Formats: sequence, structure tokens, C-alpha cells
Amino acid sequence: MKAWMLAAALALTPAAGLAQAALPPAAIFTDPPVDTAHPARMEVLHIPSSGVEINGIAYLAVGAGAPPTVVLFHGLPGNEKNLDLAQAIRRAGWNVITINYRGSWGSPGTFSFRGNLADAKATLAYVRANAGKLQVETTKLVVMGHSMGGWVTAMTGGSDPDLAGAVMISAANMGALALAPEAQRLNTARSNMETLAGVTPQSMAQEMTTLADASFAAAAPGLARKPLLILTSDDGLGPMGEALFMDVKQRGGRVAIIHAATDQGWNSARIRLETEVLTWLAKLP
Repeated sequence: MKAWMLAAALALTPAAGLAQAALPPAAIFTDPPVDTAHPARMEVLHIPSSGVEINGIAYLAVGAGAPPTVVLFHGLPGNEKNLDLAQAIRRAGWNVITINYRGSWGSPGTFSFRGNLADAKATLAYVRANAGKLQVETTKLVVMGHSMGGWVTAMTGGSDPDLAGAVMISAANMGALALAPEAQRLNTARSNMETLAGVTPQSMAQEMTTLADASFAAAAPGLARKPLLILTSDDGLGPMGEALFMDVKQRGGRVAIIHAATDQGWNSARIRLETEVLTWLAKLP
């Protein structure tokens, strides 16, 4: 076959196959089948935690039975809640539970970093206690978080042996701020005060100094006992994720790390984010 004929044939025939191979998971662009008996639905949650009831939402997948479930934690203060990711995960057949920590986004109480960890623990307890109502398979619970929520995920995943996995998205190691200069801690607090109740930049900066025992290094032993996905971006936090990856890997953990050339909110890579998460979730046992 002449060279120009071969080139034309390659341009015409394999292109469809190549395009199919490049497509993201179908759940990103395809609605689930209609099931009038067991439709996809949303439930408002009020989750007891340390004397208050924090606000939550359950995105429940279509179909009967008890699907696997992701508990999704937002960052500081949580302007990006990754609800597009939550919807894609649900279309893939998973439930997704999201919360607002105490003292944030209308949840009652006073915001605090350690309070966030307590709220995460309380959320898992609530989901397990209400597994029948929410149609949750409690042996297939995955925690996932973005930015500060990645830290909540690391600490929660490291201390809960019954979780099926953990995903950290552009995670901020809040424990590392314990040793940061006061100016850096104040700047972090001042730039993230929206929607937070009962705190000042000074009180937040002071609490950061108490978090040395709540670092990625402290979470690594527990994280090494479950599948872990670390997603990093061009936000300056990548080295924190890379250090955790090496720590968990050296402990024999089932850990993967993926970097995307995008900002902290993944604003130019939302489909990429959904693709990486859904692909990883699909490989879990």
C-alpha cells in the first residue's frame, strides 16, 4: 500500500477506536437508568456531633440494595464543595454523603480544626448507624476530601480501620502549620474566614499551633492499611502529598499519586478530577 493510502486508511479507520479509548468514564456524561421503584434521590441530614447537629446531604444512587458510599469533606472554608464530583460518583452507582463542619456554612456550633475531625468521626458513626435507611454498604465506605478536607480525610482514614479506602485532593497538611510562622498562620486564617462562626484569625492561628500531633506523618501508619489515592496540583501543596505517598509506600501501603497541572480548585481540570476518582473507585475490591 502506498504511503498516502496507508495514512488515509489510518486516519479513517482507527480514529473511532482511539476516540473511544480517550473518553472519560460514562458516568461523567451519562445519566443512570430510570428506576421508578428505587430512584436516585437526595436526603437532608442532621448529624449529631458534640452536642450540635451539623448539616449534611445524602446523594443516594439509583437502584435497590446497598451501594458503596463516599463521605466527602470540603476544605477551608469550603467555597468549592466538589458537588459536580459527588454527582458523577453517584451516577457511577455510589452514594455520596457531604457535610458542613460545625460552625461553617450554617451548621450550628463554633468552628474549629479539631472539631472538624470530630465531625468526620460523628458522620461515619451516623452513616453506619443509619445504614438501612440510607441504603449503605458499611463495609464499602470511602472517605474523600479536598484541601483541608484532605487533611480531615487523612486523619480520619488513618484512625478508622474499617474504611475501604481514602482519596485526598490537593490536600493541605494542617498539622504542618503548627510550626509555621505566626504571619503565615494568620494569613491562612484571614483568607478563609467566610462562613465560619465563632472564630477570629487570631483564634484560628492559635489553634493551628496545637495540631502537631495531627499531621500526615501521624496518619501514615493507618493509611498504609487501606487503598489510598493522592491527587496533587500546582498549588504549592504537592510536596506534602508526595511526602505522604513515600511514607505510605515505604510501609507497604496500596497508594497511588497523580499530579495534574491545574490550580488548587481544579478549575481547569474538573473532568480530569472526576475521571481519576471514578477510575480509582472502580478498581476497589
